[in-house]
Amino acid sequence: MTNKNLKFFKVLYQSKKRGSRARLGEIVTAHGKIKTPAFMAAGTKGTVKSLLPWLLKEIGVQVAFVNTYHLVTHPGVEIIEKAGGIHRYASLNLPLMSDSGGFQVFSLAKSKNFGSKFLSSVNSSPSKSEGSSNIHFRKNFSPSFFDQKPALIKISDDGVKFRSVFDGTVLEFTPEKSIKYQQKIGADIMMAFDECIPYGVSYQYTKEATERTHKWLIRCITKVKSQKLKEKNQYLYGVIQGGMFEDLRKKSAEFVVSQNTPGVAIGGVSVGESKKEMRDQVAWVSPFLPEDRPVHLLGVGEFDDILDLVRYGIDTFDCVEPTRLARMGIIYKNEKIKNKNLPSESEGDNEKIKIKKIDILKGIYRNDLSKVDENCGCYVCQHFTKSYLHHLFKNRELLAYTLATYHNLFVMERFFEMIREAIEKNII
Repeated sequence: MTNKNLKFFKVLYQSKKRGSRARLGEIVTAHGKIKTPAFMAAGTKGTVKSLLPWLLKEIGVQVAFVNTYHLVTHPGVEIIEKAGGIHRYASLNLPLMSDSGGFQVFSLAKSKNFGSKFLSSVNSSPSKSEGSSNIHFRKNFSPSFFDQKPALIKISDDGVKFRSVFDGTVLEFTPEKSIKYQQKIGADIMMAFDECIPYGVSYQYTKEATERTHKWLIRCITKVKSQKLKEKNQYLYGVIQGGMFEDLRKKSAEFVVSQNTPGVAIGGVSVGESKKEMRDQVAWVSPFLPEDRPVHLLGVGEFDDILDLVRYGIDTFDCVEPTRLARMGIIYKNEKIKNKNLPSESEGDNEKIKIKKIDILKGIYRNDLSKVDENCGCYVCQHFTKSYLHHLFKNRELLAYTLATYHNLFVMERFFEMIREAIEKNII
């Protein structure tokens, strides 16, 4: 093992199941330890939507994920830094990971403007009035504003210029600025600035974008060293890219791992691909992943994917799915089945757990006075019925979002507990 990474991460147990790279580990941060494999709840704008911060610990959430792009656009990183960092500003007393901002820069822009409008000339910059940073979007821009003005103005080797979706301001992200923003935000784990490669683009485009991501990683590492972020207990992850192409994925994995950042992330595997394509991309890079450093998979959070992908050596996952589905009235439900893939918590070796989803807004739940989930021990399931949640959602009561989010995250955390138990028993 590499000595410099021992304090940040250590492998506690390696599965002995044939062909599996699954492992139990521990990430140590200034704000707490993370038992891996682990799930990172989406705290995009400095909040896990609808939940009071102290509820996260009650649920068992170990770590959350905040978004650099959104925090830069509002409230601004300067006020977060002045408040003492995002942990104090948002009263989030648990480890936090921040992304680089790259995914939002590219995904928000490409949603409508990819193609000739997506890469408009840098000379087509907005007027001063359009670029004013203190103008509120709703007041000053018509609904068609961003259809007329491309969201992404220019990609170059230096960085990216784009238009904020918050107020239309032209912003610039470079590797150095991304690191500076994340430093001010103060998350325990940071991501190197990378280019999120659109699904279905050509081999040549993917190759150039991946090489640009590699160059940006070197600049991020240099910036981290100059800022002495390790002394501030902030750790950088390099991001593997390569799009849909096996050779580019493998080359990217080799390059990123060789830079010896404290952790490694795999990016761009959940942007338009099918499940098979996504899993193939993780399988391609699996042999190159580090044995002595944590590996994060960006943007993946479905139960079947998680269960399969921990076998490739993935330590942590983040995804908006549990919380976003909760706000839509989609509730996770445990079902006990005969399944050897997962260990049981209490029902003997042959009784296993499978997670399915139910739409609590359906009329069949109006008069259903059974527990939200008969096989769940969370606060919500011990105190409320399906009928009550149905009633709250139908009337758009705010408590609906809190209860559903609490439950879905609780189920996700229990799912990861079962995964860790399965690894320890060499089932995975």
